[in-house]
Amino acid sequence: MDIKDTAWPLDGTGVSEFLRSLPAKPLLLGLGEARHFVGELGELRNEIFRHLVEHEGYRSFAIESDCLMGLVVDDYITTGADTLDDVMERGFSHGFGASPANRELVRWMRAYNEEHDEKLRFFGFDGPLEYWAESPRQALTALYALLDGPLPCTMETLDALLGPDDRWTNEATVMDPSQSIGQSADAQRLRLLADDLVALLDTQAPRLSAKGRERAALYGRTAVGLLRYHSWMADTSPARIMRLSALRDAMMAANLRAVAEHGPALVFAHNLHLQRDKSFMRLGDLPVEWWSAGAITEAHLGDRYAFLASAFGTVGDNTPPPDTVEGILSTLPWDHSLIDARRLAEAVRKPAPRISHDFAYFPLDPAQLDRIDGVVFLKQAVRLG
Repeated sequence: MDIKDTAWPLDGTGVSEFLRSLPAKPLLLGLGEARHFVGELGELRNEIFRHLVEHEGYRSFAIESDCLMGLVVDDYITTGADTLDDVMERGFSHGFGASPANRELVRWMRAYNEEHDEKLRFFGFDGPLEYWAESPRQALTALYALLDGPLPCTMETLDALLGPDDRWTNEATVMDPSQSIGQSADAQRLRLLADDLVALLDTQAPRLSAKGRERAALYGRTAVGLLRYHSWMADTSPARIMRLSALRDAMMAANLRAVAEHGPALVFAHNLHLQRDKSFMRLGDLPVEWWSAGAITEAHLGDRYAFLASAFGTVGDNTPPPDTVEGILSTLPWDHSLIDARRLAEAVRKPAPRISHDFAYFPLDPAQLDRIDGVVFLKQAVRLG
């Protein structure tokens, strides 16, 4: 099989043909990043999303960013609340608000909504965390405010148990579990109260609007997830980092299942979060592996979840060897290509793994091609953040 027979030029026609090749129309189409902050990939993502909206009925976009901060962006694109500058500053985590491609995406989604009755939606689907984590205050108090009495505690009790936010957000806890309050008496009581509040939400769902139920469910799972995460921040066992990584991706997957209820949606995040298999990294001498958000999502959605990995040929000044997957794909005639990964796995014979000199770039694993639906390939990635 000619390698060209496995691919399309990355344009609207290629995207639609790729979707038609899948066994089912996905509720969630994951587009992975092999490396964060690659300008060209963000621009291509925007083009893909516009095509999906205008020709394939997509109405939602989700990104690897704080799920609570994402509400600021969603309010802006649906109502015009605040200014674009303010939204880019307050609506993204991980520095993604500084991305020109993200700014253009938000601007375009707002312009689209001004002209159409059927509105686009924006979602952050990461938890309010990295390896440190935010205070559960925002999620718990927002959930509390949406519920009706009798409630298991007063707001004053909740506020006293939460205490100052900086005792939750202490970044030193990443390396020193003894500085975490996640297993303190206050934190343990908050976990019980969060469970009670989430249970109350189910009993009071009929009195809430659809938007109220959606927001309350988000606040509930975020509060519970954060309190679990903080508890493991205080753990001293060898399983600590693995469990923290797994909890983060589990929170992502829960948010993605909620996004799927508004589907179909385009999801944008690192390949490691969206892949169908376990994720792996090494922290010093410690190997860490956990089930990715994509693997968890597929367990729930089956073939209604599809995954497009991204990959780059030349990354900065590093050119792929010709016997690697990226080296083989670099022979395609297009600068930007969309590849059927399973057909590619049949067409290439035992490609070598690529060793990247850019620590932030994660090359394609040739052994995992049959677990990917497609590959978005950039022959050259030159604008790296």
